[in-house]
Amino acid sequence: MTSKFWPKLAPGLRRLPSAPTPRSSGIILPLTTQTTTSRPLRCHSTYSSVNAQEVSHFNALAAEWWDPYGSSRLLHLMNPLRHDFIRGCLTVSGTEQAGLRYLDIGCGGGIFAESAARLDSTTHVTAIDPTPSVLAVAKAHAKQDPALRGKLSYKQTSIENLETPKEGEGYDVVSLFEVIEHIDRPEAFLDRVRPFVKPGGWLVMSTIARTWMSWFTTNLVAEDILHIVPPGTHDWNKYINEDELATFFMGKGWNSARVMGVVYVPGLGWKEVQGSEKVGNYFFAIRRDAE
Repeated sequence: MTSKFWPKLAPGLRRLPSAPTPRSSGIILPLTTQTTTSRPLRCHSTYSSVNAQEVSHFNALAAEWWDPYGSSRLLHLMNPLRHDFIRGCLTVSGTEQAGLRYLDIGCGGGIFAESAARLDSTTHVTAIDPTPSVLAVAKAHAKQDPALRGKLSYKQTSIENLETPKEGEGYDVVSLFEVIEHIDRPEAFLDRVRPFVKPGGWLVMSTIARTWMSWFTTNLVAEDILHIVPPGTHDWNKYINEDELATFFMGKGWNSARVMGVVYVPGLGWKEVQGSEKVGNYFFAIRRDAE
């Protein structure tokens, strides 16, 4: 962008890198037809998904995690929509919504993990995060509710160090809410996650498309101007468009990909907006092949 169109940046603001326009295929993504040219595929057999800078950043936010008006406010407001999206996935696949086991990866302070554990349809939630201060907050908050005992367990670990389930076992729902955009090598990370989803189970996540609009709303407005989100929370270069995300699963034993675009409306919270997955925040889910 030349100075003719962007003459001067205010102190502390970041310039937007160039980016391609994302593509969308609607609510159902046929994995056999998805392609991407905007991000090269990356295959790595072994690595750690834990980024020291990310851990340090979220450690600093630990004290505010359960403040509904603090730095995690948007996560609190998004949580009901997370459950709506999961119920939709389970319904469309005919999954019995009883006795469900969850694995919440990158659970943070436990906003989703706690709410999932309170559902009558849930047997148990295992929640993991590598960030010690945030996980300490999660554990302390859960102790305030005796009903969570036996239904929710926290572990300070990464997915690489979590014991892999036996073949044919695993979790009914594995969640990655606001996680994948903090991972350096998302395709290798998702390959590592696959064995934890039981055959016929769902991998569910939320993330952000890599577009000019998402940079404007999440980096410039939310972080730099309004400070709704702490500065440095998001790296625009790690955002993933939905067609790229679908490509990571092609030919690896997955089916029935689903996507739902969501928009934050001040005063109203997060709302589903069809087509908005092309430009900003969206939910994505995919089902592991039944064996």
